[in-house]
Amino acid sequence: MAAALPVRFTVDRDGVGWIVFDAPGARANVCNAALLQAFAAVLDAAEASAAVALVLVSAKERVFLAGADLRVLQNLPDAATAAAFSRHGQQLLERLARSRVPVVAAIHGACPGGGLEVALACGWRIASDAPETRIGFPETSIGTIPGWGGSVRLPRLIGAKAALAHILRGQLLPAREALAAGLIDECVPAADLRRHAQLTALRLAADGLPKRPTPPPPEPTLWADTRRELAVRCGGRPYAVLHAVDVVQHTAGLSLPGAFAIEAERFGEATAQADCRNMIHAFLLREAARKRTLDGWFTDQPCAEVGPPVRRVGVVGAGVMGAGIAHWLATRGFDVVLRDVQLEFVERALGVIRGLIDDGVKRGQATPQDGRIVYGRIRTTTTWEGLADCDLVIEAIVESVEAKQRLFAELAAIVRPDTLLASNTSALPIDELAASVAGRHRLLGIHFFNPVSRMALVELVMGTRTSPESAARALEFVRLLGKAPVICRSSPGFLMTRVLFFYLNAAVRVWEQGVDAGAIDRALRNFGWPMGPLRLIDEVGIDVTAFIFGELAHYFPRRFTATTACDRLLAAGLKGRKNGSGEGFYRYDGRREAVNPKAAALGRTTADSAKPLPPLQPQEDAIVQALMKVMVEEARRCLAERVVLSADDVDFALLAGAGFPAFRGGLLHWAEEEMAEC
Repeated sequence: MAAALPVRFTVDRDGVGWIVFDAPGARANVCNAALLQAFAAVLDAAEASAAVALVLVSAKERVFLAGADLRVLQNLPDAATAAAFSRHGQQLLERLARSRVPVVAAIHGACPGGGLEVALACGWRIASDAPETRIGFPETSIGTIPGWGGSVRLPRLIGAKAALAHILRGQLLPAREALAAGLIDECVPAADLRRHAQLTALRLAADGLPKRPTPPPPEPTLWADTRRELAVRCGGRPYAVLHAVDVVQHTAGLSLPGAFAIEAERFGEATAQADCRNMIHAFLLREAARKRTLDGWFTDQPCAEVGPPVRRVGVVGAGVMGAGIAHWLATRGFDVVLRDVQLEFVERALGVIRGLIDDGVKRGQATPQDGRIVYGRIRTTTTWEGLADCDLVIEAIVESVEAKQRLFAELAAIVRPDTLLASNTSALPIDELAASVAGRHRLLGIHFFNPVSRMALVELVMGTRTSPESAARALEFVRLLGKAPVICRSSPGFLMTRVLFFYLNAAVRVWEQGVDAGAIDRALRNFGWPMGPLRLIDEVGIDVTAFIFGELAHYFPRRFTATTACDRLLAAGLKGRKNGSGEGFYRYDGRREAVNPKAAALGRTTADSAKPLPPLQPQEDAIVQALMKVMVEEARRCLAERVVLSADDVDFALLAGAGFPAFRGGLLHWAEEEMAEC
């Protein structure tokens, strides 16, 4: 029996030829060598057939057609080989574009990168309105550009400015947003997609493709303005963003062969650079995190079966994090009981939740009816009512060991014996919180990051007594939330808080030595961080930072000497941006910010001398090396202490939870590849 092929071709009784992508044994259709070879053979068959029109569809439930195999891209040895890879794809899709009969792409499921390039080579594009249908060019997010004709065809379809915005953003759009943007021609219910595509193909066979309007030319300043914006926003990294601008600019008005030649050359240059290899590495880390298991954590105990699923969740504490957690749980279909001790706290949280729901509706992520359903899943209480029926209770109260211990002792007496108990603490050891709790095997940490609706990372923290069964249920729960976990051992600060705040403390110490706050933050932004460390402290809150510094000093007295600068700033009324004071290391006026001279004066006064120190101006590289070395060393200690099990865990967590620059691949990946003296 012949092996199943990833692409097949049939002609129905109405004369419509169906090209079906269906990679055997796989959940997704990936444009690897086998699929491309089969696609070429199918095009041969289609050209020789009597089909009056062609329809491209996928047999997969959630993916139309993914892009190129990322591991192939990651291992292309040089720019010339990468350019040849681009030309091969261009030539294949140009055959589709020059088909003698109309071609319709019927898109259901994810359609990223190469999948969209296939669709753009079709004369007409119809997508289902299902939530899993998302369309776009994510290539710049992995350090390259669309290289199979997409960087040329999209500007000719929707105009250079709009096309460039899509390519540079590197995001996938829901079907209706893709329709509004001009990436597709129609959006229909998923149940109607195939029949509608067939009828459309027959209509186009009879009437021909409609003539599309020519997009207006871009403003002459578009190219310079875009390059300037990229320099400010990301320092021009990854380099692919600049290659994308060049391709869209220099292919305008050229014949397709000339335009494709430029695209292939720039694709080759971008893909052969370390930025691309590192960003693919970062992407693969994210994919692996979503498939994480408990392997290696319970070596002395048998693997656990996942127990009864979590359906109803209690959230105790209706502050910023509690409200964010409750909202996200409800959006993912869980029934929620939100509890706080005072009605005003609960009402304030409901206002926050309503705002989050309304924002999702405005962004097109949900309908008003969806929003009402989500809101209806949340019950509130100022007593213990409703918590006894929960499968999981997450506490999100004040960061106090004593307060959390009291709460868990009360909860343990109320909830069922099989109810999981979890803390959202960012720093306090789970073993300490569980000290006075009956049934410590069911207590663990589920640390969400703020804002919950946007941050994919969750730290799943195992205490010494956490059972494999409890850990397995919690891990499955995190997956159902659509989050990507990193699994940690109970330890002060876990991974993220510990590594990040060692780095922030080091940054404040450099500032205390007289280095300008703007110079410190500029150096780290130029390295690739989205925000400098002192600006980040203002965002977190100087009070919160001072508290965490104190906790780390308590737990690591020999290695962590907390700076007193935050205490001095707080005494002067400088609380950072989060607390509404408008002042911290910087002064804030709406969107404008400037180094705060009040803070600078406090920073340059040391405990040893009442005289202000003169400002220092070290080289940017020296600042980066000094601060990143602290972060790398602490991350390596976490590995040595088995707070996490692998360097990949560290790298994924810093990428997803702190914004470590993806074009550097990950913290420890970068340290091994590039960092001096580490």
